[in-house]
Amino acid sequence: MMRMAFGFLSGLVFGLGLLISGMSDPAKVLNFLDLAGTWDPSLAFVMGGATVTAFIGYQLVWRRKAPAFEASFDVPTSTRIDRPLILGAALFGTGWGIGGFCPGPAWTALPLLAPGTLVFLPAMLAGLWIGARGKSLNIFARKGATQ
Repeated sequence: MMRMAFGFLSGLVFGLGLLISGMSDPAKVLNFLDLAGTWDPSLAFVMGGATVTAFIGYQLVWRRKAPAFEASFDVPTSTRIDRPLILGAALFGTGWGIGGFCPGPAWTALPLLAPGTLVFLPAMLAGLWIGARGKSLNIFARKGATQ
């Protein structure tokens, strides 16, 4: 129960941070990417603040023997840069650049019922479903390669 409560609280703080910083507004993101036009550097400050906060958080957490609500840390072991990673990063970046959304801000913008959000979220969910389905069917792997 505590794990769910802290998960909810963390998501709430994250969502409020997105709203307060304006990152749930796709125009702000698109203006950041428009270097030759209406460039808005505020996203760089948000990312810088997030980087510093994450760095400090990781320094504190890695001093612990285990997380607060689990027996051990669940850390990825793979360092491979493979085709699914490259494809996923390219699709994520393309969607972010076209729509001005990534998943977190898209969910926080949903109550605004903006047309872009109403198109982006179903497309994102469909993409997640297609990706999971493709991964389970192993259609993204190279022929002859083992995962």
